[in-house]
Amino acid sequence: MSKTIEHSEKTLTRSIKKNEKIFNDRLNIDASFDVGVRKLWVLGKELQLYFVNSLSDEVIATQVLRELMALEKFDTKTDSLRYSLDDQVKNHLAHIQVDQTDKVDDCIFHLLSGLIFVLIDGESEAFIVDVRQYPGREPQEPDTERVTRGSRDGYTENIIENAGLTRRRVRDEHLRNEIIQIGERSHTDIVISYVNGITDPDLVAVIKKELENIKVDSLTMADKVVEEYIVNQGWNPFPLVRYTERPDVAATHLLEGHVLVMVDTSPTVIILPTTFFHHVQHAEEFRQSTAVGTFLRWIRFIGLLAAIFIVPLWLLLVLQPDMIPEVIDYVGPSDDSNVPIFAQMLIGEFGVELIRMAAIHTSAPLGTALGFVAALLVGEIAIDVGLLTAEVILYVALGAVGIFASPSHEMGVALKMVRILFILATGLFMSYGYVIAITIVIILMAQMKPLNKPYLWPFLPFDPKGMWQILARVGVPNMRLRPRIVDPKDPVRQSKS
Repeated sequence: MSKTIEHSEKTLTRSIKKNEKIFNDRLNIDASFDVGVRKLWVLGKELQLYFVNSLSDEVIATQVLRELMALEKFDTKTDSLRYSLDDQVKNHLAHIQVDQTDKVDDCIFHLLSGLIFVLIDGESEAFIVDVRQYPGREPQEPDTERVTRGSRDGYTENIIENAGLTRRRVRDEHLRNEIIQIGERSHTDIVISYVNGITDPDLVAVIKKELENIKVDSLTMADKVVEEYIVNQGWNPFPLVRYTERPDVAATHLLEGHVLVMVDTSPTVIILPTTFFHHVQHAEEFRQSTAVGTFLRWIRFIGLLAAIFIVPLWLLLVLQPDMIPEVIDYVGPSDDSNVPIFAQMLIGEFGVELIRMAAIHTSAPLGTALGFVAALLVGEIAIDVGLLTAEVILYVALGAVGIFASPSHEMGVALKMVRILFILATGLFMSYGYVIAITIVIILMAQMKPLNKPYLWPFLPFDPKGMWQILARVGVPNMRLRPRIVDPKDPVRQSKS
């Protein structure tokens, strides 16, 4: 029966009883505690107000009811001659956003999005009033992108608030926030943000096409599902999009010519397109002077390079002592151990990763206890029983700290996987494995082109100006041109004057 109604009753009728039956069959209102209908009589006709109290602002909805009830105070003899009940209801809905529709699907979609709709007996159109108030938290500084100076607000799980946080920083009449719904059942709101006149229209068209081609029941994992459809990452561990929870970072990329994709229920915003070097920059660098920002950036680069290459390189020197120069002939464990160095390195790597995962899933009160246990297991006890040597622990810890310096969690995990790959190649094939593994990874990264943009730009293909802006935190007055990687329609950021 429900399928018959779903296909035949697509528009509202003038009979409020028939409309009530349609919505009862579609929504089964009595079975859900948070879906309800409020019936009242106004000027001799029945009105019905449908709502979802878990998504609606009760104060505003109550005010709408009061305004409708206040219609009874008017002189029906004189007012009804000039205005129909439909017009009077419309004039007394005290809200800035009121729409009308005769589509049943539209009514249900808006109802389940937190809006309310009002039916009038004898009218074939419903009034839709936006009174939604989604449960959520206040904007606060994201934990993974903290800065010592700067704004403390961050994106939340509310897509309306997120759009407002961005528009507050980009008060440009050309800023576009286009909204679509994805998910056959969830109908999740997705906003595509870009600056018309700066962003490449072909890039916007490609992203829209990819989003429209998403066919899935729901987006329960929000932006991650959208990412997998847009860039088709597959088994590639490197992040092909950049996530941010900071509105100032998102606004900066908008004005460079990037596109933002916001997904409702997610506090992170997707930035498209991005390269490898987008993931190793942090907002803190731009909150300091150029010299300090450059210093911080180089420290981060050195830490990441050390985390990736030094650990397997040390393993290589230990396995092939003839390669050690006399200047650093002290490299290598001084104590004998019953466990081979290669095995020790793998045990240490997986042990540190296991401790990191345990720390994430451990509640705050137990975090301190976990830290003591980890220090004992990976530190003193491991050395005392001869499982790990002190130098192995040192280099494993150095690699872990270097990875933690990455501002992008996704990039940090990818680099850790690459480091383990280098360790395996070095332990199994010595120097040949070390060199071949590095070469293969660089070639694969050079071939990556998410959204048809080279992943290693401006290193490959080499762009001197772009590379200089990566190596040094250039002052804002000297950044006249937008990055060429996004093919901006307006390449000049500011005039020479």
